[in-house]
Formats: sequence, structure tokens, C-alpha cells
Amino acid sequence: MIKSRRLHSETIAASHGVATDPTFGAIAPPLYLSTTYAFSGFGQAGPYDYGRAGNPTRDLLSEALAKLEGGAGAVVTSSGMAAIDLVLGQLSGDDLIVAPHDCYGGTMRLLKARAQRRHFQLDFVDQTDLDAVAQACKRHPALVFIETPSNPLMRVVDITALCQMAHAVGAKVAVDNTFLSPACQRPITLGADYVVHSTTKFLNGHSDVIGGAIIAADGADVTALKQWCNIIGTAGSPFDAWLTLRGLRSLFARTAQQQATAMTLATFLAQHPAVAKVHYPGLPTDCGHLLADLQQSGFGAMLSFELSGGEQAVRHFVSNISVLTLAESLGGVESLIAHPATMTHADMGEEARQAAGIGNNLLRMSVGLEHCEDLLADLEQALQGSTQNSIPLCRYEELARAENARKTER
Repeated sequence: MIKSRRLHSETIAASHGVATDPTFGAIAPPLYLSTTYAFSGFGQAGPYDYGRAGNPTRDLLSEALAKLEGGAGAVVTSSGMAAIDLVLGQLSGDDLIVAPHDCYGGTMRLLKARAQRRHFQLDFVDQTDLDAVAQACKRHPALVFIETPSNPLMRVVDITALCQMAHAVGAKVAVDNTFLSPACQRPITLGADYVVHSTTKFLNGHSDVIGGAIIAADGADVTALKQWCNIIGTAGSPFDAWLTLRGLRSLFARTAQQQATAMTLATFLAQHPAVAKVHYPGLPTDCGHLLADLQQSGFGAMLSFELSGGEQAVRHFVSNISVLTLAESLGGVESLIAHPATMTHADMGEEARQAAGIGNNLLRMSVGLEHCEDLLADLEQALQGSTQNSIPLCRYEELARAENARKTER
């Protein structure tokens, strides 16, 4: 008799639901589009009755995500913002949320809008400052919301430490794991109660689905989230769930190549005279490197960098890219560049952006699956003109190869 054992995450992503079709033995899981399901008799509902409450395709994705994140269950939603809002829906008007002061602009917009309607109290805190978080916890929050690495400055937050502080005062912790995915980070194993995703990003990986998910560590929380999702009707569509599950199959292979390329590009940018600063925890010089190395299994494929020439240099850069694309979103097979101040974080307002450290010279990059040398060449030619001290591309390729060789030897 073969003993059962936990499958590796790569196997779960690649095979969950494969060859489970009871009717025809299909290898690929069927797509169930039906909005309603037949009762076998009076008062005799089957496992599904109405699509808003449950769907076999959506549940298959939920199961896979729960297994990958190490949770008790998951709820698949219509967007990443809907997933965050599902967590917020568990709170009441007197509850306090402690949120990061430098979070994604859409998250900040949602939190502020809900707080203005008195759905809860809100406190924005620099979560890299543990003393500041400890002070906030003295107010006995109901929820601590974490985003690590942060969007767009890639700041790394100590999940374990924040969970311990939050739990000591009875608060629950939700972690946005969109930037890394379970391929690089599993917050529930570090103490988190909830993990949220915009499945639009790395989990789907092909920039053709809008979706979200929330995974809970406790079964009671899963039940509460499912009930609230049914009440407010924010469940994801079956077809979007099917596409996301298909994208999930290649998550680990995509992530491995994307983050290897990201490291090379970050090394290249860190040594370019037109670049003032690079934000990527994979770099040994990054202030979040040691913590990221401790709590993550990889450094991911997101990075940001500040140009020495300010906004004028940004305009020059985005006007001269050819392989990279100027667009919002992230996590797809194509490499994207975004200007947070005028795109993803525009709604924050200038004062909030300044407080968070998001300047007009900052660019955020999502690294895709293009050949690394093509991306290097595109960066170099787009940076030409930003400084008169540009170094030939071949020199950067040499440096990048030397860095990769050093890491391989280690």
C-alpha cells in the first residue's frame, strides 16, 4: 500500500483537477457554465443549486489555491479588489484597520472610501517600522492589512512579527500576496489569517482575465467568506475561473524564468548612470534583502527604479521602449512598464504619494518571458540620452553574467 504524502506545490499547480471528469474521463477539467442546477426532488438539492452560491469550475480553482497557500479553503471573486472588499465586509463600524501607508493605489482608494462611509476606522502606518505598528496595535485593531513586497516600492514587511503583534491584541491579519504568489511566498505559514490575490496577475499570467481570490487559514472564516460572497454577489465567473486554472498550470515555470531575468535586469539598472535607485529585494544591497531571503522562497519578477533625470527622463524613457510596453497591470508573460504617479497610484494624490516615497521619477516594471538580452537592449536604448555617461550594453551583459555565475557557484 502506497503511503499518501503531501504533493509538491509545482505538482498541485500543474495537476489539480486533471483527469477527474467522471463522465468522459477528460484530462482537462470541464467548464461548467450553467447558472442553475436541477433538484432531484422536492427539497432535495444537490451539491450545487445556483451559480452565485457555487460552481464546480470555480470550486476547482478555489481548491487548488487553498492547497498552494496552505489554507483551509478559498473564495474566488470577480476581481482582486472584490477579494479585498470581501475581507473588509467582515468588519463593523467600530472596528479599526491598520493598513500600509504605501499600498497599491486601488487598495488605498477602497479603504478610504469605506472608511468615509463609516464602515470601519482606518489607520495608515509605515509597516516597516515595527514600533509604529506596535503603537497602532495599542488601539486594538480588528484587522492588520499587509502588502509585501509593497506596490510599487518593493518594501518588505516582516509578516511573522506583524502577525504576532496583531494576534496579541485579537486582530486578524490579511496579506496581499499578488506580487509573489505562492510560488515565492506563503503568508499563512508565517501566521497570516487571510491571503488575498488579484488572480489577474501572476496566477493567471496571461493578461486576459480579471479575477481575485481570498484564502483563509481557518475553516470558520472560509464559511463566513463564502456566505458573504453569496450575499453580495461578487463571485468570479466560471469561464474566468477555468482560464485562471489553466494559467495556474505554468505558474512555477513562468516564475522561475521571470525572476531570473528580473535579477539580471535589476543588476543592470543598479549600475546604470541614468538610474538613481533600484528597488528589488533580490539585490544584496536592497534594505529588504535579508528579510525577503528569510520569508520568501524567491524574489519575484517585480521591480521599480528611479531615474536620475526626473520626470523628463521618464518621458524620454517611455517614448523609446520597443520590447517593453507602457501599461498598467502586471504578472503576464509580457514585460510592462508603468509610471505609478500618473497611472496605478494617481488617485492617491500628490501628498500621499510623497509620504509613501513615490516620486515622479519612479517606474515600475513587471518582467515577462521575453529573452533577457532583448530586454537588456531595450532598457539600454531607452535610457540613452538620460545621461551622457552611458556605458555600452555589452559591459552590462558581462556584469549580469558574472552575477548569475556567482549565485550559481554559491
